[in-house]
Amino acid sequence: MNIILCSLDTVRADRLSCYGYPRLTSPHLDKVAREGCLFLDFHSPHIPTYPGHTTMMTGRDVYAHHVTGQSGAYELSPKIPMLAEILQRVGYHTAAADTLGRWFQRGFKTYRTYEWSKDEPRHWRAGEAVTEVAVELLEAAAFREPFFLFVHYWDAHTPYLPPPPFDRMFYGGDERSPQHRSMTPVWQCEEFKWYFHEWMPGVTDIEFPKAQYDAEIAYMDTCLARFLNRLDELGLSERTLLVLTADHGEELDEHGCWFDHHGLYETNTRVPCILRLPGVIPAGLSVRGLAAMMDLVPTVLDYAGVDDKDLRFDGRSLRPLVDGGHSTASAAREALHLTENTWMKKRAVRTREWKLITALEPDLHGFPEVELYRLTDDPGETRNLADEYPDVVADLRASMDTHVRERSAFTGLPDPLPLQPVPLRRIGTASPDIAQDARVARDEKLEDGDFVGYEREEVGA
Repeated sequence: MNIILCSLDTVRADRLSCYGYPRLTSPHLDKVAREGCLFLDFHSPHIPTYPGHTTMMTGRDVYAHHVTGQSGAYELSPKIPMLAEILQRVGYHTAAADTLGRWFQRGFKTYRTYEWSKDEPRHWRAGEAVTEVAVELLEAAAFREPFFLFVHYWDAHTPYLPPPPFDRMFYGGDERSPQHRSMTPVWQCEEFKWYFHEWMPGVTDIEFPKAQYDAEIAYMDTCLARFLNRLDELGLSERTLLVLTADHGEELDEHGCWFDHHGLYETNTRVPCILRLPGVIPAGLSVRGLAAMMDLVPTVLDYAGVDDKDLRFDGRSLRPLVDGGHSTASAAREALHLTENTWMKKRAVRTREWKLITALEPDLHGFPEVELYRLTDDPGETRNLADEYPDVVADLRASMDTHVRERSAFTGLPDPLPLQPVPLRRIGTASPDIAQDARVARDEKLEDGDFVGYEREEVGA
């Protein structure tokens, strides 16, 4: 059996049409979902990119792998094996189309990066560049079965610059009309406004960047179709486990955060997870119940028949939920423990009914130190009930504290979240034609800070 893992960076589940989104953003992903299994309540518990992908590739949580944010100073311990290393040891040919580098290269016999032209500054074709490399690696791997191929798409990450005709797929108005006022609070956000000016200058309608995010997903979906078609043409689809997921989601304008992945809300932590293996995974299956990124590696190894009894994971195989056809949460997790080290540092605990979010330092946007949401009544997390339900807050906080204490005791390592600083405090360069504050010159980084995901003229990826 071959294995293909596609990371759809920054894609939130609720913006895919197969998850019920009314816009047709993902027809080709929808087809894969119809041919396989769709996990409806799958979460990436540690954000942003580095911890999300580290958990994706190790099956370990932040208390074990200690990668909490984008810092380049904290490398994954060589004692913790990556999925590619595990599969390579049992005879898999391993290859990746990726740009993360660092410890994410471990275990790959072939590790290919990619670039895309910036000649059209308002229209990027990153997905085509990824697909070009991915298809080449797939064609080479077809002669070296079994293989493990990792493919990393970045299109839904800012800046949202979909190429034609996708750039007008979901928006037909005048995004710079003075009649619009919805972008006013965005331009008042000092930490981000210079960055937003770099790629959507003068935009007054907040529906425009939201539509461009959807358009990026549609463009990525079309690029992915070429890769999937080549998989079919090579006769490999029937014996290949295809896994589609994301390292985190994105805030658009739901909680007073804009076009970035900070905040432990469902918009950022609930991500797609689609598995397809014809003849093994039932077609058209949807599985409810909490599942997490730590479960991915044990699930892949389970389907591959790899003995993992000598390996340690913080997740468990999801195959019993698939084989049992569970449509309820009866066999799923009772709770998820979440962490964030982006522009702010937070923890959360999510149950089927509640989510408690607590801040470890003052919130970037001035949000409350404690947030409590009843997800069964308020899935959009719009009503903070912390003051109304102090007993629930106390119980969930005790659960959170116990989890941190037990995980630290189990790993023999200190709690990493208080030790590691946030990577950035401000992003963007103030251009002379837009700057009113000449003191704002460039990204404001802490000593070990980094920003990952794309290249800009002033700051590398």
